[in-house]
Amino acid sequence: MRLKDKVAIVTGSSRSIGRAIALGYGREGAKVVVNYHSDSEAAQSAVAEIERMGSEAIAVRADTSSSSDVSALVATAVDRFGRIDILVNNAGILIRTPFLEIEESEWDRILEVNLKGFFLCSQAAAKAMVRQGGGGVIINMSSAGDTLAGQNLTHYCVAKGGVRMLTRQLAFELAPHKIRANAIAPGLIETDLNRADLAEPEFRKYRLSMIPLGIIGVPEDIVGAAVFLASEDSRMATGATIYLDAGQTIA
Repeated sequence: MRLKDKVAIVTGSSRSIGRAIALGYGREGAKVVVNYHSDSEAAQSAVAEIERMGSEAIAVRADTSSSSDVSALVATAVDRFGRIDILVNNAGILIRTPFLEIEESEWDRILEVNLKGFFLCSQAAAKAMVRQGGGGVIINMSSAGDTLAGQNLTHYCVAKGGVRMLTRQLAFELAPHKIRANAIAPGLIETDLNRADLAEPEFRKYRLSMIPLGIIGVPEDIVGAAVFLASEDSRMATGATIYLDAGQTIA
């Protein structure tokens, strides 16, 4: 119970990696705010599963690229649980488009959700953490794409590169308030975002050819690092990125 009585907001936690982290936090005793954008049923399912573990949880709808939605999300968390100790910026979208075919609107949407949303949530949560005192933890879900270029993923990789630097800035500027900020950069994890792509044998073979360990991860592979970074076990860690990519970034 390394997170007993801590309050955590996990954005985009109705599915995939976000859901796995929310459930992992529930198992460790945290009170969890399950954020979702559109799938209320999936979010409520996650809440019910956390409650069966003996922890508390609520589902809150918010578009993390909207400042008003983010303000309401944080306010709801504080109203319900009295404070915020942990923020996991996980909500994101993935669109594969060749660079020469990316339209301005698509570029803007990727950056709005995958980078601006992390800024908005981090700022709102950090302000709450500063007001309440006692520090806090921000964890940004990045990607091996913050370092590696990806086929037809210019906007996505640019956003993730921004997340890496945002993490370092948060760590630097929030350190006086005892707020730590770190990132997790998964490699190839099979989720709702890429399951259709990975169902194509040639694409799957191509992606596996770039991974030294030759494995594709699942959302649960990320939970251990997320718990570690949220707990006092990582009290010396800030501004760091943990790569969980089966060796992809060293190949």
